[in-house]
Amino acid sequence: MRTIANISRLIVGLVFVFSGFVKGVDPLGTAYRIEDYFIAYGMDWANPLALFLSIFLCALEFSLGVYLLLNIRLKLMSWPLLLLMIYFFILTFFDALNNPVPDCGCFGDAIKLTNWETFYKNIVLIILVAIIFYYRKKFRPWLTASAGNLAVLIIFSGIVLFSVYQYRHLPLIDFLGWKTGTDLVPDNPGTAKVYLLYRNKATGEEKEYLSSNYPWNDTIWMKEWEFVNQRVDESGVIKGHSLRIFDSEGNDLTEVYVNNPDYQFLLVSYDLSDGSRKGFEKLDQLYGEIAGIGYSFVVLTGSLDEEIAEYRKGLNDNLEFYHADDIELKMMVRANPGMILLKDGIVLGKWHWRDAPDFGELKERFPDL
Repeated sequence: MRTIANISRLIVGLVFVFSGFVKGVDPLGTAYRIEDYFIAYGMDWANPLALFLSIFLCALEFSLGVYLLLNIRLKLMSWPLLLLMIYFFILTFFDALNNPVPDCGCFGDAIKLTNWETFYKNIVLIILVAIIFYYRKKFRPWLTASAGNLAVLIIFSGIVLFSVYQYRHLPLIDFLGWKTGTDLVPDNPGTAKVYLLYRNKATGEEKEYLSSNYPWNDTIWMKEWEFVNQRVDESGVIKGHSLRIFDSEGNDLTEVYVNNPDYQFLLVSYDLSDGSRKGFEKLDQLYGEIAGIGYSFVVLTGSLDEEIAEYRKGLNDNLEFYHADDIELKMMVRANPGMILLKDGIVLGKWHWRDAPDFGELKERFPDL
């Protein structure tokens, strides 16, 4: 039993450390997911608490994982571990049944799981946690009580500070589709395959055909079989991005800016009213220098035209604003505002407004600018 309990302790500890870290490295992304839950359950009033809950949850998960791995105060820590797993178990069960949010984000953007996959994972974890809880008084602590208390405080405080730093800058590890080095316009994107399902009218037998291969020109077969459904297989398709850029008149300008063969600067703000005006003004100053040497520098936002007109007062008159989906903008850069540099569809750099370089720093990094 001791061996089983220790194996359970190590497995759960590793899962919690990994889960807490990948969410803690991107606390803003976790906050967005928590907001999705609040909206799905009609608790929009709680959205301002999302970031606090994100950092607290990341710190709690990571810390509990470390406590398990290092066998620190498990007699005490097994209680919050059990309660947290019961909460996750119930929540993911209702998620699997009702699908209010397609991805619970239990592993951030590092690993995507369906709601049923998440629930099955939690079935295994809650069994392992139950073993740990049952055996909690028999684990042999490695530290004294006072040293254990100090370790608990240091580990929890450390991961909180780490998450706060990640929030104030860009994630240390970028799991998003717009990470630096990504080619947004792949040379061979591949094509989706469409499969058609037909049923024999007499026998009820069903057969599936690739759309280009079913016997449409066989008149006898067509009389005997009826169309049932179709499915699309996109497993071989390489999707560079899902961003669509529109001007105020609805013209699609995506390729103009994403495929620009020259340097292309994107100032990204999913919501102007919720972003940092100080940060926007800092990037606006950079725009003045960039535009002066002929490079394209545009703003992408999810805000409405009326909001844009009010917000742009005091900024450079020639700064161009375009519309894009706010969710897509959140997935591009974890900052409001943030800046992305493209060239010929390749992401060359991303910056939080706090870390945005001046023109001299850009010239050092990109000498041909």
